[in-house]
Parts: sequence; C-alpha cells; structure tokens
Amino acid sequence: MDAAMDLMRRMPPGSAETALNALLSLLPDNSLDLLSQVDLPLQVCMDKESMKEYILCEYNRDADSYRSPWSNKYEPPLEDGTVPSEAMRNLEIEANEVFSVYRDQYYEGGISSVYIWEDEDNGFIACFLIKKDGQGKRGYMQIGSWDAIHVIQVGPEEEGAAHYCLNSTVMLSLTTDKKHSGTFNLSGSIRRQMSMTLAVADGHLVNMGKMIEEMEGKLRNTLDQVYFGKTREMVCTLRPPPEVLNMRLPDS
Repeated sequence: MDAAMDLMRRMPPGSAETALNALLSLLPDNSLDLLSQVDLPLQVCMDKESMKEYILCEYNRDADSYRSPWSNKYEPPLEDGTVPSEAMRNLEIEANEVFSVYRDQYYEGGISSVYIWEDEDNGFIACFLIKKDGQGKRGYMQIGSWDAIHVIQVGPEEEGAAHYCLNSTVMLSLTTDKKHSGTFNLSGSIRRQMSMTLAVADGHLVNMGKMIEEMEGKLRNTLDQVYFGKTREMVCTLRPPPEVLNMRLPDS
C-alpha cells in the first residue's frame, strides 16, 4: 500500500485515473483505502433542476450516484441516498453561496462546490472544491486546468472554540504549443495540511474561509517555486536565452 501511494504521488494528474485503475486491479483488497486516499482530477455534472454545474467527488457520492449541492438530489436518482441534516444543509447552502463569490474573485470563473456532513465525533466535515479549465489570456497557454480540494474536519465546540484540521490538494496541468518553443506540458500535484483552534464567535464559515485563503496562498507560492522555478532553471541551463549567450562570447 505504501508503494502504491508513493507511485500515485508521482503520477501526473492526467494519468492518475489510469494508474489508479491499474492499482485497483492489482490490489483489490486495498480498494477502499486507495479510493479514499487518492485524489483524481475533478469531474463536472449539470444539475437539471437548477441548471447549475457542480463537481463530482467521493464526498458527494453514494453508490453510483452523486448529490448536487444546489438541489440536494442525486443523479442518477437514488431514493435512500445519504443527505445532510437540516442544520448541516443550511450551512452547506450558505457555504456554496459564499464560496462562489470567493471563486469569482480569485479565479475569475470556474466551478465550485461545497459539501458538508456530520462526523462521528459530534463535529462535521466540509469539502470545498474548485475546478478551473481554459486557455491563457495572453495566448501562451493552449490548455490548462486547476483542481483544488480542501477537506476540513471541524471538532465539537468547547468553551467558545473549535479545532479545525484542513487537508488541501491542488492538481495543476498546463500545455503550450508554439512554433518557436514546440509542445510543452507541465503537470503535478501538491498536498498540505494545517490545523488551528479558533474562536467560533464569527461562525465556522469565516474560520474555514480564512484557513482556505491562507492555504491556497501557500500552495500557489510553493507551486511557483517548485514547478515553475525549477522548470525555468532547467530550461535556461539547457537552452540559455540569447542575452546570456552574448555575455559568454569572448571579445573579438
């Protein structure tokens, strides 16, 4: 199992589903662990009742059906599908509205979904998802995708405070295809965790929103340093820019 997880951490997001299916056939006894621990690029479906798109994941799945955060109904229809309690559902509705504003401000589009349900420790778990596909505005990128998964476990309230444990995963993939540079593909994923105990005077949504905002900032900086920084360093070493080559030429 450790070797399988190590392999999946090194797979590009575009090949993750193929690799996971291969591992499931090799390790059928570990299917539940693999499906619960491996993050795949997010898929999207349309809510036929509200005509809004929502994101599919393991956290809104029951059997082969997925629950919409907009209508609270499963597609394909499922009579005995699991749904959150009234209190959790009200919080889920508010979270989807707030997170849509956050997505528009930071991502200028894309799709977001939030799912909330009770856990066994008198707390609850919230899953915040963002998916953004498209082409670059400057014309350099042919196609790209950003999938963000934030799962927060919230403990029971004690003396006006609660413990929050955030697990975040970001999957990035981009492709350029230009005559002067050829086809170039960069993809990868990164996963981080954060835990905090915060006062709940302003509400759980405020606390979770601050944690997600802080985590996404750290993830973007890490991606810039690890993926883009290292790639730029390697490319400049193998194919130095003209100005660098001119500096290396001896005086005539």
